[in-house]
Amino acid sequence: MSALEMSAETGQVIPMKQQTAQAQESDHAPGSPPARSTGGQPAYFSCWDVHAYYGESYIVQGVSFDVREGEIVALLGRNGAGKTSTLRAIARVDDPQLRHGEIWLDHKPLHEMKSNEAAQNGIGLVPEDRRIIQGLTVEENIKLAQIAPPVGWSIERIYDLFPRLGERRKQEGTTLSGGEQQMLAIGRALARDVKLLLLDEPYEGLAPVIVQEIEKTLEQIKTLGMTTIIVEQNAIAALHLADRAIILDMGQVVFDGTAQDVLDDEDLRQQYLAI
Repeated sequence: MSALEMSAETGQVIPMKQQTAQAQESDHAPGSPPARSTGGQPAYFSCWDVHAYYGESYIVQGVSFDVREGEIVALLGRNGAGKTSTLRAIARVDDPQLRHGEIWLDHKPLHEMKSNEAAQNGIGLVPEDRRIIQGLTVEENIKLAQIAPPVGWSIERIYDLFPRLGERRKQEGTTLSGGEQQMLAIGRALARDVKLLLLDEPYEGLAPVIVQEIEKTLEQIKTLGMTTIIVEQNAIAALHLADRAIILDMGQVVFDGTAQDVLDDEDLRQQYLAI
């Protein structure tokens, strides 16, 4: 029912924000892993009542959701809705600052970790700006990600997924095209032992033909069963890839359902995605 759901006890329609608050009051004991589940299965990843700030700017305002192992979730919303900020809070980077809430991955409390510790425990963030290291070749960028354990995919396996990277292994990474740099950024994340892949705007700034190529790559990753959260302004492309969709508005969850639900609900898309 988009941002509204029906109460099984009273038959009343309850806003998603109120549902979240009720679930937090009744189901969650502070300091322990969340007991929520999605679709009857234990959650592999959960964030509970997450509040995050840039300085005094209150950006992420009580976000809660679960992701099952092997699921791809599209985190959607208009510009400024808090999508990237939520992704960065999950990855435990310094900004935004997490001031309240819990984040769990495979029974590990990410909210108690710094970004390097979260990465060691399975978070793989591919940021919007890709962060290719200047002066290093394609292969050196990948090898650098494997210096510290735990190591993920082998370089050969990454080249199998991205043959173009194999062809350009000796080329400086920052001289690649935008699409190739995106491949390198994803490949570098996979070089670690990733449990949750976080993709921030993977299609940003790419020509349509390159977007199609990246889409094919993400479809391959999907068939491998890699748990993924994707933030993407190209909502339709993300919805066709995803199993579920979570929509944010003003830093809060207003919809949590299947990707097909969003594709089928024009009013919902117009209200929160302007598409």
